[in-house]
Amino acid sequence: MEKIKVGVLGATGMVGQMYIKLLENHPWFQVNYVAASPRSAGKSYEEAVKGRWHMNTEIPSTVKDLIVGDANNVEEAKGKCTFVFSALEIDKQTIRELENKYAENDIPVVSNASAHRHTEDVPMLIPEINADHINIIPIQQKHHNWKKGFVTVKPNCSLQSYITPVYALQKAGYKVKRMIITTLQAVSGAGYPGVASIDLVDNIVPYIGGEEEKSEIEPQKIFGKIEDGKFINDLSIKISAHCNRVPVIDGHTACVSLEFGDKKPSKEDILKIWKEFKSIPQELDLPFAPKQPIIYREEDNRPQPRKDRDVDKGMAVTVGRLRPCNVFDYRFVGLSHNTVRGAAGGGILNAELLKEKGFFD
Repeated sequence: MEKIKVGVLGATGMVGQMYIKLLENHPWFQVNYVAASPRSAGKSYEEAVKGRWHMNTEIPSTVKDLIVGDANNVEEAKGKCTFVFSALEIDKQTIRELENKYAENDIPVVSNASAHRHTEDVPMLIPEINADHINIIPIQQKHHNWKKGFVTVKPNCSLQSYITPVYALQKAGYKVKRMIITTLQAVSGAGYPGVASIDLVDNIVPYIGGEEEKSEIEPQKIFGKIEDGKFINDLSIKISAHCNRVPVIDGHTACVSLEFGDKKPSKEDILKIWKEFKSIPQELDLPFAPKQPIIYREEDNRPQPRKDRDVDKGMAVTVGRLRPCNVFDYRFVGLSHNTVRGAAGGGILNAELLKEKGFFD
């Protein structure tokens, strides 16, 4: 099979680099275009990231000699890629306008950025949860008079350490009414240079700008539905979030307390649901889909970022410590790899879903 040529916008940043790393040897996609800020444009990719390549592998040989384009110049991408992954790290309004410009020019955008997460006709995808939300894409194209182009996004990285286990319970008929969540978020989530080491060594920072709002609001759209050409949020779940930056390199952890509605599962019910849960990505056998989306650890001291973040390509959610809650019904700990499942890997999985459903044909 001839591989689909793809581009990466924001290719020199942390998430962009992770896209470059993860797409090496991908069975369906091949990086054929990279773009970044004007200061990197015109350089080879290897030169553009010299001294700041942060991955634990070498720069792929197929990418290092690519000439970096200016992400602001959509014309440069034409003819070089079928679609682009967006890992742009500029202000939201500029990102919205730029992603729309790519779509307007028949280049679909699979975005990691937050700029379009609350746009009424843009799907915010976790394929195990809301793969059907891609059905709004033809409506989005009609709204803008776009032919081949469109925009999709993925949600905030910290959500993915717990939202799939919660969804699995709801899908099984156990409606979650309220949640209290405390996240312990890795430093890589802040990008590079991110949080100064003097602020994090021997320390925890109990504030991450905008994270608590994202944690409380984004699930409403993920669990929502399409009506009259736009997304209607599910307002039935009330979430209270506390977000903290901790001295861990990769892996976001969440301590979650759940309160159910009228129907309450047993602990055995929950464990069975998590063990048996599979969804569209597993049915389609997408390359980046975890074989088992939710993995439960029986040990009292798991999950742990260093030991569990890389499970199944870094794409699975690891949960543990399921037990009764003295205030709500149950509590558990969830963990996911924030720069893989929560960022570039999640974007790649979204693209695989779109490819299999014919949106790049």
